[in-house]
Amino acid sequence: MLTTDELNAFLKDIESDRVERTISTTDTDKLSEAVCAFANDLPNHRKPGYLIIGANKDGTLSGLKVTDQLLQNLGGIRSDGNVLPSPSMSIDKYSLPEGEVAVIEVRPSELPPVRYRGQIWIRTGPRRGIANASDERILTERRTARSVTFDTTPCLQCGLDELAIDLFATYQASAVPADVIKENRRDVNEQMASLRLFNVSNNCATYAGALILSKNPLAWLPGAYVQFLRVDGESITDTIINEHRFSGNLQSMLRELDGFLSMQVQSRPEPVSFLREQQVYDYPRWALREFVMNAIMHRLYQSNAPIHLYWFNHHVEVQSPGGLYGEVTPETFPNATDYRNPVVAEAMRVLGYVFRYGHGVLAAQGALRNNGNPQAEFTFEPNYFLVTVRRRP
Repeated sequence: MLTTDELNAFLKDIESDRVERTISTTDTDKLSEAVCAFANDLPNHRKPGYLIIGANKDGTLSGLKVTDQLLQNLGGIRSDGNVLPSPSMSIDKYSLPEGEVAVIEVRPSELPPVRYRGQIWIRTGPRRGIANASDERILTERRTARSVTFDTTPCLQCGLDELAIDLFATYQASAVPADVIKENRRDVNEQMASLRLFNVSNNCATYAGALILSKNPLAWLPGAYVQFLRVDGESITDTIINEHRFSGNLQSMLRELDGFLSMQVQSRPEPVSFLREQQVYDYPRWALREFVMNAIMHRLYQSNAPIHLYWFNHHVEVQSPGGLYGEVTPETFPNATDYRNPVVAEAMRVLGYVFRYGHGVLAAQGALRNNGNPQAEFTFEPNYFLVTVRRRP
């Protein structure tokens, strides 16, 4: 973060493409647009941008009192899933002789273009605005050069003829505002590349694009499916009474899984008084859904192993290939957040299967507790991640 001397220098200087000042604390759109613009770093400074909250345009302070609640609200910009891919940012409070300010430091994204509610915001000098086609192309090309995650790398064998373009139209309608799509004059390759689903220089899909849009994702990602087994007992060696494989493009697989999981949960009457009873559920549907969706989002797609969903008589197991990733360790889980597959994570947010980043496991544990289930158990291994959910007694 900034030193106090650097902050004072920014307050005394004019606004630039690395510094914006505002007195607003409640205009979420304005604050999120600023974060998005700094993350895109169109001038390519490769240095952080700073949003100084509590300062007037002339650099004088507004008299803001920086509370813990304000800092938490500002932190929500990163986790609410409206700025995608999720920006790398930190927030701090500064107490100066003239008063207090909150400062959001936003680091340039390795996966531009970054969008807020589907629109790409940039800074040119002190001005913030929406990127034009040329700006967007620059950011897309820069992302290709910096590609650092597997899902953004080119899937060389998966060319345009292997993709279902109608699936892209459906996905784009959820990811980008209708007026932006209507004004778009670029070919479909460039439109897909802007959403990190296509690599223009190699004329092929990225691995995320192959998963989301290809006619047969298993041709490129052999382990990209969910294997379900219903077992009459408590061990995988007991009798299997039902099995099913969920595969296909990500959109259809998520939709099929969502409906299937709801049908598996059973309810039973439980007396609450001499004359009255209530329906109770073996598992809260939402918690099981969350653990399965997390497995799809965070799994290691380079692995040929599928996600295993095993439903035993008294517990459910969800096992996904790939251990913990990045900043997430056994000590920091589930409070830390990192993304092995940031484009897949973005797609699941766009499609409505993730509602807020970094809160799913905690919310699922809350749902289990409220339903009367024991807390989920987690097993961390270098090559897999296992969640065990016990049935309500």
